[in-house]
Amino acid sequence: MFGIEVVDAAFLPAALVALAAGVLSFLSPCVLPIVPPYLAYMTGVKVSALRERQRSAVLPALFFVLGLSTVFLLMGYAASAFGRAFLQYQPLLVKASGAFVILLGLHFLHVFRIPILDREARVDTGERGGTAMGAYLLGLAFAFGWTPCIGPQLSMILTLAATDPPRGTGLLGVYALGLGIPFLLSALFIERSMGVMNRLKRHMGMIERVSGVLLIAVGVLLLTGWLGVISYWLLETFPALALIG
Repeated sequence: MFGIEVVDAAFLPAALVALAAGVLSFLSPCVLPIVPPYLAYMTGVKVSALRERQRSAVLPALFFVLGLSTVFLLMGYAASAFGRAFLQYQPLLVKASGAFVILLGLHFLHVFRIPILDREARVDTGERGGTAMGAYLLGLAFAFGWTPCIGPQLSMILTLAATDPPRGTGLLGVYALGLGIPFLLSALFIERSMGVMNRLKRHMGMIERVSGVLLIAVGVLLLTGWLGVISYWLLETFPALALIG
């Protein structure tokens, strides 16, 4: 579309990373615990009422995901524009991006801490709970919140978007899916999802370490150029991928 092949062999490895990063963002210590109260606020009832299915949280959750997707897609477009502006410095940009992503991974593994990633910015949505517009505004506010959990993973995807301008917006869209689909599933299966979330809270340390390892692995792939090698291997192994786009 528009002369740009968004989905092809070169896109698939980065897209899988973006999807995994979105899911890990959902499972992070600063997102998972607030899912039930967020769903309750969006629906305009108490958490206990949600569990008793007095009101469905699916439609508000959908508008919430639309809100956060709006912000992430705009971020992807901006990152792509940045990448295009510095296209002649692309090899250097990729190396610098790899080093930056490795630093984010070390932050997640608590080798050291990056102070700016320990800050949180929120946008006040006002008293609009219980409406579709309120859920959409909450999604916008959530996406703008720069937390120590979402920050490194989102930074990694923005970095990938800047180093691959034609597919930058698509990568942020995939990241939004990875973060948003669990919200929708939590709203659809509210009783079961709350039980799963309570069990996952005991494994937050492991989830954080997995996130750190993922960040470092992507950083190494960028530094060594192996992300491109994997893309070419996929194209040679599965020639049909060249027809997608």
